[in-house]
Order: sequence, then structure tokens, then C-alpha cells
Amino acid sequence: MKLKLMNNNDLLVEATGKRLVRMAYPSQYAVGNYYQLTFDEYPQYVWVQLDASIKPTLIYVKDEWNYQIPFNIQREWPYPDGAFLGKNHYSWAKLATKEEIRIYQNLAINTYDQHVSTNAFPHVTANAETRNEMSFFAKNAIDGIAANNKHGGYPFQSWGINQRDDAEFKLDFGREVEVDQLNILLRADYPHDISWKEMTIQFSDGSYEKINLHRDKNYQIFSISKRTITWLKLVDLIKDEDSESFPALTQIEVMGSNIQEGQKNE
Repeated sequence: MKLKLMNNNDLLVEATGKRLVRMAYPSQYAVGNYYQLTFDEYPQYVWVQLDASIKPTLIYVKDEWNYQIPFNIQREWPYPDGAFLGKNHYSWAKLATKEEIRIYQNLAINTYDQHVSTNAFPHVTANAETRNEMSFFAKNAIDGIAANNKHGGYPFQSWGINQRDDAEFKLDFGREVEVDQLNILLRADYPHDISWKEMTIQFSDGSYEKINLHRDKNYQIFSISKRTITWLKLVDLIKDEDSESFPALTQIEVMGSNIQEGQKNE
């Protein structure tokens, strides 16, 4: 595999390896910089960490993956202070083991998900995001950060729906997975926020389940019928009362197991 740091179409630095690649870059990032991860064969399960302040994540890569270096150009942003800043950077990527792939785990976490569609999964999209601000992007709901007693920038980023009654959230796994539990963490910045009392979960196999929610600062745990899916959607989000307050999703966890092992070079 190869990990490259690019500046538009120009190569800045490159690292290669069979199961592990490591890269140091002793300079500041510039607009147009992005990481590119490629393999001889796809798909691959791979651990990546591209910034010291953002935790490693296990992603499923179906083709060349490009990660655009984010820059804080808005009032609030969903990354720690200092993320992607400074003059010394270290990044790495490592193929996952069979045990790491097969283990029962949260399949809905990707600390390096991006707002645009890429070839890395899981990936989320939504039809509504408050004011198109980074701190309210749908991808924040799978970044593993569970601070939910305020709203805005890090560590309180969330999926904000811009008060849309028809808001929908899609979580794409990019492959078949077997799931049996959902953990929902609503944003709880009361009285600014309000809870949803009900939502419908649509699954790629054509089935659906309704879940009832309540005002709670903790994860709400739902056992669901075991099923094999490639994606799920949150639809028909119903607030618990007629209010102008703001419902939002801080985190969603989907517990289950991978079906497709994926590794081509074991």
C-alpha cells in the first residue's frame, strides 16, 4: 500500500509498505493538500491516523481514498484546537487483522469521515445540516465524540437538522454487515434542545423498525432484529412536543459484525 501527501497534483512525500506505512511531514499544511491511500487490490480494511489529535479509525476502503486536509474557515469547527496545524506532522495506515475485522463492534464509527462522498466507509449523508456549518455536519454523529451537554464547536459538534421536519440521515457501510443493536445519543443542551420522541429506522433490506426516545443525556440502547444490511436511514423524526427548540443527534452507534472479510493480501 501507498500513503501519499499531495499538493493538488504534486507529490510532497510518499510512504510504502506491505501492511504498515508511516509518514513524517516537517512543514505546515497548505490549502490544496490531501492524503491519498492506495492499494494494489481492493477492498481493504485499514486503520488510519492522519493527525495526532484525532483517534485512529478502522475504515473499509473500496478504491483510492483521498482525505482533504481541513482548514478552520468557520466560526466553529468539529476538531480539537491545533488539529492539522503546526510544522511537524505524523500519519500512518495499517491493515487490520482478521480478528479486528471479525470482532463484534460498533460499525458506525469513522473519525476521518468527510462531508463529501469518498471510497472509505462508514460514510454518512443527510438532506439537512444547520446553516451548512461544519459543527452541524452529519458526519459528526459517527466521530466517536460523545460530549452532548452543549452545542457548537469541538467537542460539542453534532448533526443539526436546521429545524427541518423532513430531515433524514443515511449511514452507508459500503459492504454487508450483520447488526442487532442501535445506541442513540441525543444532544442534551437543555433548554436550548428538545428530544425526538420517535424515529423510524429504514434498512437496505427493505425492513424498518420504529424506536421511541425520551429526554436523556445518556445513550439510549435499542435491541433490533438481527439483519444483514449495507445501509440504514433515520427518517420520520418526531419531536416530543410542539416547540421551537432544536433536536440534534450527537452520536449513533450500530453494533454488529462484518460479513465480508475484504482483505486480499492475507
